[in-house]
Amino acid sequence: MNPVGLISMQYARPFTAEHFPLFARMRELGYDFVELLVPEPGELSLSDTRNALKDADLGVVLAARVNLERNLSSENQAAHRAGIDYLKYAADTAVALGATIVGGPLTGNPLVFAGRAPKPVEDSERQARKARCVAGLRDAGDHAEKIGITLAVEPLNRFESDVLCTTQQAMELLDAVSHPAVKMMLDTFHMHMEEADIAEAILLAGDRLVHFQANENHRGFPGTGATDWVKVFRALHQVGYKGAVSLEPFRRNDDRFGVPFAQWRPPHEDESERLAASAAFVKSQITLTEYRR
Repeated sequence: MNPVGLISMQYARPFTAEHFPLFARMRELGYDFVELLVPEPGELSLSDTRNALKDADLGVVLAARVNLERNLSSENQAAHRAGIDYLKYAADTAVALGATIVGGPLTGNPLVFAGRAPKPVEDSERQARKARCVAGLRDAGDHAEKIGITLAVEPLNRFESDVLCTTQQAMELLDAVSHPAVKMMLDTFHMHMEEADIAEAILLAGDRLVHFQANENHRGFPGTGATDWVKVFRALHQVGYKGAVSLEPFRRNDDRFGVPFAQWRPPHEDESERLAASAAFVKSQITLTEYRR
């Protein structure tokens, strides 16, 4: 069965050494790995983190954190170079922690969450962004390949990216990059907004898919939203996907007027029962959809 994991910022952001006991808690709740945000330099002792993961018998996948200062898409040469260097750093960090995947919006150019509003660009700039992403991913991919790491590029919804939003766009990018260490990850939360059919998009991704985030349309706990999980997991089985399935069920039980859903909030109550149910739900869907009558 595909391993099922939980994003670290379900509990805390930043995730520091004081949170290491949560690794064992995740394991108790039925999770096989943690999707850990790539720690900034000095944020975590990588050797201590690896030991804590081992003690909890918990695997790890890394999620990259890009910004406007480390940005593959940028026309600013310093920011573009910093984007490449960051992906190499993330790959090195993955090796130190025992991970094999670094995923996320590796193409950079974050939108409103990073304080940058979208605006139209000339076609020449659109093509230039693509060329910069291709060059950067090839450079970082060379480094990642040498150390056994795969970089997984994630399409985001239109409110978080104006570079890469759909599986088809990701396929075009990967065709241009043409690198064995550069693949794709998908997130059903973003796919709800940008794909005409989530299952068809998974089939399109095919064997380029190396990481998958199973999230509801409203980012609530799996099974509480509009996602057709039977279609999703049947499509994953159809493409032979055996990789990790990560959950990001950010809290949605505070519907007071004016509370911004876009802003990460720490838990204000014990969510263990719902997190355990979420892991069990996803694992049951993986098992049951493998068999068709």
